[in-house]
Amino acid sequence: MHEFSIASNLIEIAAEAAGKDGRPVAVVHIKVGALSGVVPEALTFAYDIAREGTILADSKLAIQWVPVRIFCQTCNRIVDLPGIQSFACPACGNGSSDLRSGRELDLVCLEVKEC
Repeated sequence: MHEFSIASNLIEIAAEAAGKDGRPVAVVHIKVGALSGVVPEALTFAYDIAREGTILADSKLAIQWVPVRIFCQTCNRIVDLPGIQSFACPACGNGSSDLRSGRELDLVCLEVKEC
């Protein structure tokens, strides 16, 4: 389960950032793309285990799911794909390899507790 190593890395990065401020972290906000290979439920489970005994022990993980988006040259617009099986525009049916989102695995921000 690679989600555990991802969770451990998130905690390491967040703990380092939180240590600079000195205030406890309430929420770790991340973005996860549909093509990232990450299962959100597994990552949340792994995070809950990995945070124990750290300065993030009382924190929560907030995941923002990012759909796969492509640019359709025929329609001249960015469109969300309904799934990852086909990279064809849902409006016109033309394929596109111009991927605009969906691979994200980003730590966006830390929400700290008020002292």
